[in-house]
Amino acid sequence: MAHELYTRTNQKIYFAGLSLESWRRAEESLGLNAPGLIQAEREASLFHLYGALLGLCHEIAGYYRLPNARAPRVEAMLELDKTAPSPEFAELMELAGNPETWLAQLLGAHGRLFEPPRAPAKAKIDPSLPLIEAVRVDDEQEHALSREQIESWRQNLKGLALRFREALTEW
Repeated sequence: MAHELYTRTNQKIYFAGLSLESWRRAEESLGLNAPGLIQAEREASLFHLYGALLGLCHEIAGYYRLPNARAPRVEAMLELDKTAPSPEFAELMELAGNPETWLAQLLGAHGRLFEPPRAPAKAKIDPSLPLIEAVRVDDEQEHALSREQIESWRQNLKGLALRFREALTEW
């Protein structure tokens, strides 16, 4: 593999696509382990998309020869715009700062991967109710991201990378 910065971005976008395809197959399967496979592929997709975004940040920082261009977190890379502004980082910061955008949602979803599980908040329980309660395993799935949503983030990131590369190309 070439040692160009863009190769890592492309690789991670491709890996995210593979995870999404495995996720689709897991949804179609009727196996008992399907919910676990779906969750694993959801997390793998987010992991690879975050890696692709980090790779894109490395591409931009490498092109402008910015200090700290090898930072291991997207959030640290976006801070580079404050010391050495570039139009690409400015656009990424704007997208990341607006909670309605795909990029802010991607960063939020990736951050939630590292949070411990939380029990849902409940109202005070009537003492006359039984202490043992039945729990549905798929309750978490109702609030989880859909494959289509993550695929749209992948396509948005891919388009952004191509557009940025056109602007960063030296003629």
